[in-house]
Amino acid sequence: MDNQSLRESARALFPGGVNSPVRSFRSVGGNPVPIARGEGPYVFDAEGRRYVDYIAAFGPLILGHAHPAVVGAVQRAAAEGTAFGALTPGEVELGRRLCEATGLERVRFVNSGTEATMTAIRLARAATGRDIIVKFDGCYHGHNDGLLVKAGSGVATLGLSDSAGVPEAIAGLTAVLPYNDPEALRAWFAANGERTAAVIVESIAGNMGLVLPEPAFLAALQEVPRAHGALLIADEVITGFRLRYGLSGRLPGADLVCLGKIIGGGLPVGAFGGRAEVMSLLTPEGPVYQAGTLSGNPLVMAAGVAMLDQLATGQPYRRAEELARHLENGLGTAIRRAEVPASVVRDGSMLTLFFRATPPRDYAEARESDTAAFARFHAAMLERGILLPPSQFETWFVSAAHTEAAIDATVVAAHEALR
Repeated sequence: MDNQSLRESARALFPGGVNSPVRSFRSVGGNPVPIARGEGPYVFDAEGRRYVDYIAAFGPLILGHAHPAVVGAVQRAAAEGTAFGALTPGEVELGRRLCEATGLERVRFVNSGTEATMTAIRLARAATGRDIIVKFDGCYHGHNDGLLVKAGSGVATLGLSDSAGVPEAIAGLTAVLPYNDPEALRAWFAANGERTAAVIVESIAGNMGLVLPEPAFLAALQEVPRAHGALLIADEVITGFRLRYGLSGRLPGADLVCLGKIIGGGLPVGAFGGRAEVMSLLTPEGPVYQAGTLSGNPLVMAAGVAMLDQLATGQPYRRAEELARHLENGLGTAIRRAEVPASVVRDGSMLTLFFRATPPRDYAEARESDTAAFARFHAAMLERGILLPPSQFETWFVSAAHTEAAIDATVVAAHEALR
């Protein structure tokens, strides 16, 4: 089938023609690109056209598409059986590696980042006997009812429902504070500390575009909740094993950590972990219920072990960051030459080009970006064979499989598109 036929068939089958909203291209206009296959830094649409890919499945493909070691591991695992509903050697091996690399005492595998954050929050409520969760405006932690909330009218208020179908009573158990604002965090806990179970935060914000946490904010996150008996939940679904082997290192004092993406080698996965005393509250040891038919799936575990085998050498991180730095410099030059109000934020192999003259420090500033300009830029880059995430508020991902030639082609395209 050609691209248009696939889009038409999808619209008849799926709400909005997609199975995850950002894939629809609604925020950038135009038609979504149906991807038929990937190879290294490239993806190919249903008509065979090649694109340099910076979506990278929104994070997990740090080795690029169809890496032979990962593909081979999945093939071997599939030949032995695709699911058992029982403990497997692969779970033990990947779990051991995660604990060794992160310092977590216990972990539990689930099937998505959403499941990981949902259960970490349930666990924190059980551990503290409290109900309220604090999150930060612009941070995304999956489509849990209690986290699909937006900020209220004040600087530190209980949240309001941000999705149809979420009761206000549930949304009202989540407080939404501004990111990178340690004083707002202190003010919240001074007034509501005894009612607050946990703070959940992306260790590095990647869902409002890439917004870097400031040192004072990170220090307050590790100090304030603990002083009031609340837990800190670090959402490292994107950043875990993306910037270095293990966690990002931004929140070493976190009580619970949520993982996903890279640890499954590109297959559906999530995990969360923490201190043994907290994790022991999970069934069957404790009273906090959680279960999953396909949790610890043998294909996923095999892909994760193969991925970590490659990453443990450190070379993929060095290579991906070198290429991302090259891209950052090239985009910066293109912005200056085109004299457009834009800025580039990078951390390791993650980056975002904001159509805003200076990098944002929170979601309010990120929303000041010229989204119409980004939509035009996205379309112009797509015409030139460069596939960017279809939203101003998504992060670009560079892999170790990208090449200097692919980065150079991207920079040339950006020079033209920005003009």
